[in-house]
Amino acid sequence: MNSDEFLIDYYDTLQDRRVVSNVAPGYLRKLLPSGPPQEGEKWDDIQKDIESKIIPGLTHWQSPNFMAFFPASATYPSMLGELYSAAFTAPAFNWLCSPAVTELETIVLDWMARLMNLPACFLSEGEGGGVIQGSASEAVVTVMVAARERYLNNACEGLEGEEREKRKAEVRGRMVALGSEQSHSSTAKAAIIAGVRYKSIPCRMEDNLALTGAALQSMLDECKQQGLEPFYLTSMLGTTATCATDRFGEIKNVAKDWPNMWVHVDAAYAGGALVCEEYQHLTDHFEAFDSFDMNMHKWLLTNFDASCLYIKRRRNLTDALSITPSYLRNEFSESGLVTDYRDWQIPLGRRFRSLKIWFVLRTYGISGLKAHIRNHIRLGELFHSWVLDRSDLFRVAAPPAFALTVLTVLPRACGKLEADKRGISRPGVSDGLAKDVVPEAKDPALVTANKITKEVYELINSRGAIFLTSSVINGVYAIRIVSANPRAEEQYLRKAFEILVNTAEEILNRVEENNEVMTNDVNGH
Repeated sequence: MNSDEFLIDYYDTLQDRRVVSNVAPGYLRKLLPSGPPQEGEKWDDIQKDIESKIIPGLTHWQSPNFMAFFPASATYPSMLGELYSAAFTAPAFNWLCSPAVTELETIVLDWMARLMNLPACFLSEGEGGGVIQGSASEAVVTVMVAARERYLNNACEGLEGEEREKRKAEVRGRMVALGSEQSHSSTAKAAIIAGVRYKSIPCRMEDNLALTGAALQSMLDECKQQGLEPFYLTSMLGTTATCATDRFGEIKNVAKDWPNMWVHVDAAYAGGALVCEEYQHLTDHFEAFDSFDMNMHKWLLTNFDASCLYIKRRRNLTDALSITPSYLRNEFSESGLVTDYRDWQIPLGRRFRSLKIWFVLRTYGISGLKAHIRNHIRLGELFHSWVLDRSDLFRVAAPPAFALTVLTVLPRACGKLEADKRGISRPGVSDGLAKDVVPEAKDPALVTANKITKEVYELINSRGAIFLTSSVINGVYAIRIVSANPRAEEQYLRKAFEILVNTAEEILNRVEENNEVMTNDVNGH
């Protein structure tokens, strides 16, 4: 079997494979020799080891039974893009390295900006433009550094030499980056990398866990009272835990009084839905914001990595990140007529990632991308309807959004189950394998629901037929289900629902039969 046949067979059999690898840590070292061979080996022998040694250690993200985290798309056109990119390999740190690498990236990102209804200020023909980053997390770090430098430059305007450096040091100690408590952990990590403070803004269940203008204003006032200077905010279009969307209009109105605060929109997963007209109203206020990022490698049929970052004023990036030693100077860059994307990112070198985006856009077309997204939205709404039909077993923990359903398992005769408004939130998601701590709660019904939901979740993942992830939302332990990779079909979603029902009933029956009492003791029932 040659390599292309091998890959085709792998994809054709994904639905029959255990989704999550069940190997033990360190399994591979026991199977491989202590060093490389002295002489080269035949490809047939290498390929056999892929099946026997590598695949057992893979979690199959392309499986239709993978419903965890968010999807990581892969399609044959995008794989071919990677193949051509490897064949044409170049570090591509400036235009001269390979003009097509730079120019195709500019073109396809402008295509995507128009397709997503982004404001014209994010197009390359004006002061802005797009650049492909490795991930949304990388994009957050990049724009936070740009925001920091813009803020410091404004604060030190007119100063020079030692006086300027002293002023920078004073201001830097007061700078703080903001994000809602539901925003991705990448904002907190970026603040560590950028050497600034970070504060999270509480979100309420009654606001569907969205960041509101009132919550932002309250935090800004608090920062001012504490002598801190907010210079950056991550706003979310689709949070990790529940796919909540922040109140962009309200944020815009508050942010206008803080003109030096950079506002970034993180739409890593849900931003893919902007290709459909019914979601494009979400971009109505984006002209007031400084940057926007969406991962094509999550929902838009393109394999990792392909994160599309858009900047309203590209000079903010180049001023912060441009360093040009003599060996990088050339007449084209010096002329100012070309784009050198090395100044739009943290690394120097970069791959020809625009090829796979170009291949996907041309293969599927605009109508194909829209159909892809709408099919998953339909599947998500269908799954949500099944959950509502079993209100004896499940409660929807947050409004369904962007094909994601978040639910908890109801204890029998628990009465009305309420979220703990003072409870903790973990905006990230669990892998379902480590022993998560159940959040503490005072309401006995909530304590029981959390413990039972955790047991159901971990039992499902341990059996390996499907793969789910969990989260904690205002003290409620919840299970997340999202079926949005290219191989998602109703039959696999129905299978997942049946597994949820059967496992929930299995645990509830055991609790009832054994008269178990669920407590906040992590190890107890």
